[in-house]
Amino acid sequence: MARTNFGRRAIAGGLALAGLLALAGVTLGVSSSWEGAAAQDGRRAVAISVGDEHACALLDSGEVACWGSNSYGQADAPAGRFSAVSAGRLHSCGVRETGAVECWGHNDEWGLTDAPAGRFSSVSVGDIHTCGVRETGAVECWGYNGFGQTDAPAGRFSTVSASSASEAHNCGLRETGAVECWGANHFGQADAPAGRFSAVSAGRIHSCGLRETGAVECWGANGDGWAGAPSGRFSAVSASGNHTCGLRETGAIECWGIDSYGETNAPAGRFSAVDAGGWHSCGLRETGAVECWGNDVYGQADAPSGRFSAVSAGGWHSCGLREAGEVKCWGRNHLGQVDAPPGRFSAVSAGSEHSCGLRETGAIECWGNNVYSQADAPPGRFSAVSAGEIHSCGLRETGEVECWGHDYFGSDYYGQTDAPAGRFSAIDAGSQHSCGLRETGSVECWGDDGSEWRLTDAPGGQFSAVSTGWAHSCGLRETGAVECWGYNTSGQADAPAGRFSAVSAGWRYSCGLRESGAVECWGYTFEGQAQLPTGRHTALSAGLYHACALSEDETAACWMFDYRATNVPAWLREPTLGVPTTGSGGLLDRGAGAPRAGLAALGAALLSLLVLVLMRRSRRRS
Repeated sequence: MARTNFGRRAIAGGLALAGLLALAGVTLGVSSSWEGAAAQDGRRAVAISVGDEHACALLDSGEVACWGSNSYGQADAPAGRFSAVSAGRLHSCGVRETGAVECWGHNDEWGLTDAPAGRFSSVSVGDIHTCGVRETGAVECWGYNGFGQTDAPAGRFSTVSASSASEAHNCGLRETGAVECWGANHFGQADAPAGRFSAVSAGRIHSCGLRETGAVECWGANGDGWAGAPSGRFSAVSASGNHTCGLRETGAIECWGIDSYGETNAPAGRFSAVDAGGWHSCGLRETGAVECWGNDVYGQADAPSGRFSAVSAGGWHSCGLREAGEVKCWGRNHLGQVDAPPGRFSAVSAGSEHSCGLRETGAIECWGNNVYSQADAPPGRFSAVSAGEIHSCGLRETGEVECWGHDYFGSDYYGQTDAPAGRFSAIDAGSQHSCGLRETGSVECWGDDGSEWRLTDAPGGQFSAVSTGWAHSCGLRETGAVECWGYNTSGQADAPAGRFSAVSAGWRYSCGLRESGAVECWGYTFEGQAQLPTGRHTALSAGLYHACALSEDETAACWMFDYRATNVPAWLREPTLGVPTTGSGGLLDRGAGAPRAGLAALGAALLSLLVLVLMRRSRRRS
């Protein structure tokens, strides 16, 4: 059972699994105890900000709650009171009530979270830079400046919007109502039209502004209609990388642009604010409840019912082998990787965007992404198969390993399909390297060595199993001890002591099956550790951001180690009964300033919310 992950180039290009984008309610930005406390004292959202794969809400208590992807702590909002918040790609920032800006999350060589001292009235987080408006009206930006995006023009502004693109631009709203943009301008996204506006929002390669008349006007790239604003009157607008959303004066949300994951299918009803993110959007109901739509990942952890004899977790999908020999796959299916052919199989392996199965006849059949011929299995009889990222490997009945698919990246030769000669008893294909277990019990790896990570330098000695992840590998010693090697920034190679019966290496985490049948994981597991299945299990498979295990009753259980970007914490999305006595809540997108007037909390609404929460907690205990 192979699992595969992003290529090594993903780290060099931004360490982003930007695809992400975006996962079971595993990584909520709040703990269950805080969730209960927040619900009991009636706090609710007054402003919302959506990043690429996470979102943050400003509560009426002044606290910030975030949820979604938390790979660099971008959803770990610090305690204390804020007056504004903005979520970017891998970091977030908030304005304290004192006017100081505080940021959290990824802080690379450009100092993304190193906010300048002094007092600000608003902040807007982009991809790898941030901009804030000083209380004096001056704009100050920090972070990456490859396109002049941190070279803010002089003069006074009321708001600023930082683009979410790496080739970024920004747009600011002058106190006069004029819009001025600076930074990257390959598509005219910085060529703001003349005239007076009341708000502006910078997307990736387009921008949109709200005229004082209520009309939305967009400029820049319009390849998929994201700059094609509908007519009519709006009260707010938010431009993202792939789509744009506007808030009608009636309170209805209307979105346009790319709709890959339903990100433009805004729910019906009345809202007071909207913010468009990478592949999803969120709105703030007039009741103070938060509702999100769009990319919620692909259901790769939603294992179907029934009995299985094997299970394999891949990139964004999973596959299981039914007892009758049929293969059942679930999750993302944009390239047909879930469309398993009919008939009987003896094994199945889910790769990154393709899958392979071993027929009972010994033939290998693959389906899904075949750009690099990774699904073109050679003829002949095999005893095992493993689907990697863009290559696959099979174990011949004679013990020889044969691999197929991609061997190159640009001018680099990785050789991940150049399996060494000799006899093996097991194989596992990873991202750009693979490992096999010799019949003698030694482990041998080949492909990209990852320079300093030395991915193919397997330790000596005897093993009974081996598993290859994204940029690390793990082996099971004959003694039951697990030993891992390779990339270890998240502790994915720091295997715990004790005896195991199986091990599986994922993206930047690993999982092992104790001899007792319990599942244990280590490394970059976010908050997914709390979601590990209980009870006794007989097999497990670690995928990109999710893992699956087979229980003793032969049912499959999968769980997430990342996020579901639209999965708002339950207490925050719970409808508040009653109508607020004040008007709109706050809008704080990448281009917005300080939140507007907060919603007044009604006693009846608080009581209703408390009852709902207590009922839900009671049901969970029962």
